[in-house]
Amino acid sequence: MLTTDFVLGSPCWLDLGAPDIEATSTFYTTVFDWEFSPVGPDAEYGMFTKDGDVVAAVGRLTEEGARSAWMIYFHAPDAQAVAEQVSRAGGAVRVDAFDVDGQGRMAQFTDPQGGQFAVWEPGKTAGLGVVNEPGSLSWVELMTTDVAAAKAFYGQIFGWRTSETELPGGGGAYSMIIPSGQSEDRMQGGIMGLPAEYLPDGSPYWHPVFDVADCDATVARVTGNGGNLKMGPEDAEGVGRLAVCEDPAGAEFVALTPVSS
Repeated sequence: MLTTDFVLGSPCWLDLGAPDIEATSTFYTTVFDWEFSPVGPDAEYGMFTKDGDVVAAVGRLTEEGARSAWMIYFHAPDAQAVAEQVSRAGGAVRVDAFDVDGQGRMAQFTDPQGGQFAVWEPGKTAGLGVVNEPGSLSWVELMTTDVAAAKAFYGQIFGWRTSETELPGGGGAYSMIIPSGQSEDRMQGGIMGLPAEYLPDGSPYWHPVFDVADCDATVARVTGNGGNLKMGPEDAEGVGRLAVCEDPAGAEFVALTPVSS
């Protein structure tokens, strides 16, 4: 379960690279009942909030040829130290560690299989204001071509351990992520293997899972506002009702109504 008591390697922030900030903010505020507030005079970045708490952010996609996608940030006490570890472990530093107006320090990376992720070293801002409640982040998932290599890499960087569970219908194994030094009730995400042909551009990627009160109603909002339904809605035993969705620019996310809701 995610909490805002962030520890090494726990998801603490996420933002979306989007080609059109205005259209994207309109979509997500409609789908999740979020509010949007631009940051800075050029409105190239902004915060999504739910009942006053920050739940996500969005920035203009400027990298040529890049697709719109969510970036997951993991908590780290020293972003520069993580950058050095990533390089030693065979990953790549996409954006060197830098200060974000005193709010914290960030850096972005690519794992050895091609999955992009980031770290956040807290300053004035520790991270998201709320998680694991309707309209907020509740889980993160890595879709990758090599589960064993991914587990080895992220284990070296963050000290994660994993717990394996078999997917129904002979769909293989799903590796659930547990932060370093934490018990299994702090599971925060999963790693799933997929062939390259099932991945956008053949590259591994992380996507967020958002808690919602009513998965089917959320899907109706997604498709009714220019988004796409990729899978579901369907019931996952012991998990809840979920659907894999895309926003109008093609960024993927999951809507989940957990069994406890």
